Amino acid sequence: MRRKIVIPVVVITTLIIIVASQYPKLYLATGYGAKSMATAVFVAGRDPQMVNLTDLNYSIVKYSQSIIDYENKSVTTSFWGMAKQTAVYRKGYGCCLIGDRSADSLRTVGFDPPVIRQDGVWHIAWPNGDLVKDTVYPEIDTLKMKSAIDGVFDKPSVYEKRTAAVVVIYKGELVAEKYDKPLGITPDTRLWGWSMTKSVMNAMAGVLTKQGKLDVNAVAPVPEWQKDLRRDITISNLMHMSSGLKWDENYSDVSSATNMLYRSADAYKVAIDVPYQKKPETDWNYSSGTTNILSGIMRTLIGDDQVYHEFPYREIFNKIGITSMIVETDAAGNFIGSSYGYATARDWARFGLLYYNDGVWKGDTILPKGWVNYSRTPAVASKGEYGAQFWLNKSKKLSDVPEDLFSCNGHRGQRVYIIPSRNLVVVRLGFSEEGFNHNDFLKGILAAIR
Repeated sequence: MRRKIVIPVVVITTLIIIVASQYPKLYLATGYGAKSMATAVFVAGRDPQMVNLTDLNYSIVKYSQSIIDYENKSVTTSFWGMAKQTAVYRKGYGCCLIGDRSADSLRTVGFDPPVIRQDGVWHIAWPNGDLVKDTVYPEIDTLKMKSAIDGVFDKPSVYEKRTAAVVVIYKGELVAEKYDKPLGITPDTRLWGWSMTKSVMNAMAGVLTKQGKLDVNAVAPVPEWQKDLRRDITISNLMHMSSGLKWDENYSDVSSATNMLYRSADAYKVAIDVPYQKKPETDWNYSSGTTNILSGIMRTLIGDDQVYHEFPYREIFNKIGITSMIVETDAAGNFIGSSYGYATARDWARFGLLYYNDGVWKGDTILPKGWVNYSRTPAVASKGEYGAQFWLNKSKKLSDVPEDLFSCNGHRGQRVYIIPSRNLVVVRLGFSEEGFNHNDFLKGILAAIR
């Protein structure tokens, strides 16, 4: 009799220990789920069932449950009522997790992004609009191009390559594109760029440099760092992910990155609280926190929150024909420049085209002279893989692709590839990259251009 009682007690105790040890991780999954669903529904206008199938159908996230409040524009996600996280939509700011703040207080905040052109853009010529020229380039083998693109999309009911959209720009013209229409993806669908947003922060820094408000060689103006060794970290160290800060970019456990994105209302504060580890430039450490430090620094340098929140729209997006892009903020109002940028595939292509054109758009110098070269300068310890908020191919990681390629890279295979020597900007957006080979994809695109 005693033995029968002991066994259940041991089992229950073991389960309690397991649940208690894993419980903090549940918040990472519910934070990811609430934030992803809220933005997909209220920013991108997507079908929640498709979002569950494509965006949230992996890891432990797929076992969470989301409740959508259409009236109040919020999403609450939990595991059978446990580890609840809520994300709310705010006009102009996108969606954010509320953290320890009141959902009602956040809902009252909003603004109208300064979009110059709000009507349709189909009657305006590419690249400022979506009227695409019927340009024929004899050097493009259209059958090979079609085959290269078709080959990275899944057949019906097969989810392996998980590509959502592809856009190919050659010599500044849109020459090919495709979308996964069965999954509800069209040319008008905003798609998550994830860490490609880091490159958008690079553009903001470039404009501020042009305006004389930012000096990449100056020490980072973070008051909290001035009494310890972090006071020597420069803005350029941050741009190149070489700050020497002890940052943990681990998304499978509780870490610096997951605490910042899924457990805090103020990403900048989490990031600047990370301690010093080693001398700047002696190591390269990919860090989403670094980008959000830059975002906070730019907020300080601009000095006016209204101007800060309108800045990327007035100074970049509106000038280059981007009308769908939105960079979301946290509950404290900081741009989550590390991760939360959304745009259509064509608008991501326009962003890449700005860098292909060396920061100039139809005669308008958006980025200062030399900024794109600075962005492509490798971080000292990155072995040729990373520049200033852009990835590089100087290490020939993509073995069949020219060495001058540089790119915006994001979680789950988001890419804007810029290949100046081949006159190409290529966008690939998707829901995974486990079955996707970036080298082979670009190799096929390159082979289609004689």
